[in-house]
Amino acid sequence: MESLYELSSRTMRRVYDARIKTPSVLDAETYFPDAPTFQAAWPQIRREALAVLANAPSIPRFHEIMPTQADLSANDGKDWRMYLLKVYGQPVRSHLAACPVLASLLEAAPDVLSATLSYLAPHKHIPRHSGPFRGILRYQLNLEAPPGVDGQPGATLWLAGEEYRLAEGESLLWDDTYPHEVWNRSDRIRIALLLDVRRPAMPLELRMLSRAVTTGVGMVARWRGLD
Repeated sequence: MESLYELSSRTMRRVYDARIKTPSVLDAETYFPDAPTFQAAWPQIRREALAVLANAPSIPRFHEIMPTQADLSANDGKDWRMYLLKVYGQPVRSHLAACPVLASLLEAAPDVLSATLSYLAPHKHIPRHSGPFRGILRYQLNLEAPPGVDGQPGATLWLAGEEYRLAEGESLLWDDTYPHEVWNRSDRIRIALLLDVRRPAMPLELRMLSRAVTTGVGMVARWRGLD
């Protein structure tokens, strides 16, 4: 039987898909003008992400934050850990304090709704799935991209039939409602900054719907006391 989450996700996709006709990968400078600022600061962000990894007592696994994501996070016994800094507009202040450079960048980028440092364990596989909500776009900036057996970055993003292997300091703006999956085919942790950014230039009614959705999720995050 279809769950309420699945039904609402499918309905949401139909609403947006009827009006939005963009490809799976988008030009970052057009759709997220703050992207060059984050990319230019990647060495400093990387240092902060490595310090978090070394000093944080326990970075939670994704399914420990969102149990509904267990199929993606707990599927193979290997860790996918998430250090949340901002969740749909709600700051996680203690985590932002540990990453002052990143916190400053986020403060100056109002279109960033959520920000996470993603730590993908060696040989972790995130199964194929699709996000529910086209009102946001995913900006990914790789901070630690260890090589695979061929010497190229070992972590692969399969997205809508194409493979992307981002090196350290490389980034991609993409629509996570397209089918995608990830492998880390290396012997070390892959670290990436993941930003959910507000999709620009939508029709008025979709902008209003998007704000309602993101505000609602942000209120839930505050109620759960993520900070």
